[in-house]
Amino acid sequence: MLTWAQILGFANGANPTPPRRVEKSEAEWREHLSPDAYRVTRQAATERPYSSELCSLFEPGRYACVCCSTELFDASGKFESGTGWPSFTEPVDEAVVAYRADSSHGMRRIETVCNVCDAHLGHVFPDGPRPTGLRFCINAVALRKVPTGAEA
Repeated sequence: MLTWAQILGFANGANPTPPRRVEKSEAEWREHLSPDAYRVTRQAATERPYSSELCSLFEPGRYACVCCSTELFDASGKFESGTGWPSFTEPVDEAVVAYRADSSHGMRRIETVCNVCDAHLGHVFPDGPRPTGLRFCINAVALRKVPTGAEA
């Protein structure tokens, strides 16, 4: 289970080794993604709060990166944070998310990115529920719900 101290260490040093790498040209990303997904994942924009049905979706399953299909979060760790973005307590595997110190917009935050393709996902904060105390606040447009075996 990840801790805030580990995340700060990753953001200020070496991130976990990714399980694989996916790299594409900007033209390839634009062709592959919707304009909103491109703006968020490749240009580090933020979608409007409460703009996605994923905020209120709490069905079993996993959430994958919209860019490279790497599974990032499990619905069992999803919770209602009241922020307007899907929130999770931890990634499915420590190696699938990377962290960067972010001082944009006059704030000090920790940005989360897909460790496989460098897609901007959102930010992580130390104010989540037990057991991790973490809140991964993720742009819904950066995610794709992956059906469970029963739904597939």
